[in-house]
Amino acid sequence: MRGVKLGTPIFLGYVPVGAAFGILASRLGFSIGETIACSATALAGAGQFIALSLLKGGSSALTTLFATTVVNLRYLLFSTTLSPHLRDVSSGRKAWLAFTLTDETFAVNIADLREGRATPASMAGVGFIAWAGWVLGTLLGSVGAEWIGDPTRWGVEFAMPAMFAALFVALADDARAVAAGLMAAAIALVLPFAQHLGIGLDPAWFVVIASMCAATLASVVFRER
Repeated sequence: MRGVKLGTPIFLGYVPVGAAFGILASRLGFSIGETIACSATALAGAGQFIALSLLKGGSSALTTLFATTVVNLRYLLFSTTLSPHLRDVSSGRKAWLAFTLTDETFAVNIADLREGRATPASMAGVGFIAWAGWVLGTLLGSVGAEWIGDPTRWGVEFAMPAMFAALFVALADDARAVAAGLMAAAIALVLPFAQHLGIGLDPAWFVVIASMCAATLASVVFRER
């Protein structure tokens, strides 16, 4: 239960964002069952939103799969960071922790580990309540999409950027993290002007390109520190 309590803020944040995903998916023609199945088996918020954006723009399934894979590669780094603390954990529990690994659950669990209080059970609880919030939000959004009408008038498209902005503020606890975040923001703001140079880019790629470039630059600039 301690993990569930730790993850309650994630639950509260995931419900509205999951609802936004459910609304947008319904608007694109996905059924309630398909939308809920997607959230219940993926739990990849940013990847799911990017997939919707690409599919809405007419991108192929292969392009969508590649983009979401690139976006979700960061979970390799997260799992590498957590793995030394999970050596004696059963394979089944590791699989659950891997399935429920998100930016938010990682942030909560790694902070709890630093305090020496995290256990596999608490981490599993954080993952469960996060998953429940995401699926519940998706269900509410899918079912309520018909009554809500045009989701853009509620600003639901800003839900994911807002959550990531809040996450950045919470986790950027030193100058290097702040600098990396600012680099990503600067690159993302510059990319729309690439079309004036004859470089046509789908806006859905801006975040992917900006995050990869900023992460690469930060790893080079701060390598010796």
